[in-house]
Amino acid sequence: MPELPEVETTKLGLEPLIVNQTVERAYLHRANLRWDMPKHLVTTLSNQSVNKIQRRGKYLLIKFDVGTLIIHLGMSGSIKVVDNDTPLEKHDHFELVFMNRKRLRLNDPRRFGAVLFSENGSHPLLDNLGVEPLEGLFDNEYLYTRSHKKQQNIKAFIMDSKVVVGVGNIYACESLHQAGISPERKAGSVGKKCYALLTQCIKNILTQAIKAGGTTLQDFSAVDGKPGYFSQTLSVYGRENENCMQCDSKITRIIQNQRSTFYCRKCQT
Repeated sequence: MPELPEVETTKLGLEPLIVNQTVERAYLHRANLRWDMPKHLVTTLSNQSVNKIQRRGKYLLIKFDVGTLIIHLGMSGSIKVVDNDTPLEKHDHFELVFMNRKRLRLNDPRRFGAVLFSENGSHPLLDNLGVEPLEGLFDNEYLYTRSHKKQQNIKAFIMDSKVVVGVGNIYACESLHQAGISPERKAGSVGKKCYALLTQCIKNILTQAIKAGGTTLQDFSAVDGKPGYFSQTLSVYGRENENCMQCDSKITRIIQNQRSTFYCRKCQT
């Protein structure tokens, strides 16, 4: 699933290509993805110029004078900007055609993504999101303060989008390994110093992933069609029974909250 680094990579790739460009027409090539796509986009976005692109958690926010186009990549989505005469590919479900004869296309094989719209920029999917992990509110005390009396495991805690956004399964495993914290520990049992270290590890891992263009395991590709290369530097994720890069132990895989967790029982306590 595309997470914060993949969505940030997409945003950075789109900015020079579509900001200040004017939409000629929107096309909805199917009625729905995870939810119905607003039919009015065909007329609402016609002759509207893109003012800017933002990211909130895993959502892309494309800003127009008339409102905000909200795009979520779902489980398998990716966005490309192609020439006007480029044939549609299978699973190209939504596109914006610009006056400069370029086309933005959302490709989503599993159709768990979303194309939504808000006139004022607010939306129920955005309103209850937690802090951004690469911004100032996510400081060394934030997680410790929010973890008070929490009985859930620490991996589930840092993956809770109401606490902090964008720390998906891969990045949670990698951050906990870098911080030396077992994913099986209860969130409320972790001390202040450990949380300060984990905060810095989350920031480091996400920043490295963005620089590498995200992580491609199956479907994700950036706007230019290239895969993300962070998968080449993963320390624990997907490495069950391989040697830990910090010691001679084997990487263990367990199931937590219906997701695979990879960690080193020796390095992470």
